[in-house]
Order: sequence, then structure tokens, then C-alpha cells
Amino acid sequence: MDEFLLLMRLDIITKEAQPSPEQMQVYMKMYQDWVGGIAAQNKFIGGTGLSMEGKVVKSNNVITDGPFAEIKESIAGFIMVKAKDFEEATGFAKDCPILQGEGNSVEVRKINVKS
Repeated sequence: MDEFLLLMRLDIITKEAQPSPEQMQVYMKMYQDWVGGIAAQNKFIGGTGLSMEGKVVKSNNVITDGPFAEIKESIAGFIMVKAKDFEEATGFAKDCPILQGEGNSVEVRKINVKS
């Protein structure tokens, strides 16, 4: 089994894109069910959400407020999973509830494990 990182990207700054507290409860339940399904297969390694605040460090020691540079889409969280290949990892990503939001995406990256 290989390890994969699923990066969840969504608009975290546009006011109209933010869910109401009631919608957030529904979305969190969907997210927990999604992660629970992966965990039930013993393929969930870990993950978490990320804060909206951050800094971006660029070359020449240029530091700006972030976590985004010029775009409103930002990494809102991630999970790590075990999968036999990219196809299986992408299958987990395709079921991620954040994909119900307009413009949201899940990036799938294989983690290089050094032995």
C-alpha cells in the first residue's frame, strides 16, 4: 500500500461562498461520514482542517499575509490515506463532500516514503 495526501481546496474568503451555521453542521456530518467510511476500510492515516490565517514566504525573504497569494481558492484541510494506487486514492477523493461546492477541488498526491 502507498500513502496519498488529499488536499481539499475551496474558497475560504468570499462571503457568499461560506455556508450558514446550519449548512456547516450538515457538511461536517457528511465529511465525518466520508472519513469514517475510509477509516472503516483501515485506510485512513490522519488529517485535519487548517486555519484561515497564515503567511506566505517567498524567495528573498518576502513575507505576505496568506495563506493564499493571489487566488481565493485555498487549502482548507487535508487527509492522508493508504491506497493500492492512484486510482483507489482518486476514488476516495471523488467522494469528498467538499466537491459539492462550486469551484472546490481535491488534489491527490502520492507521498514519497524514503526507506
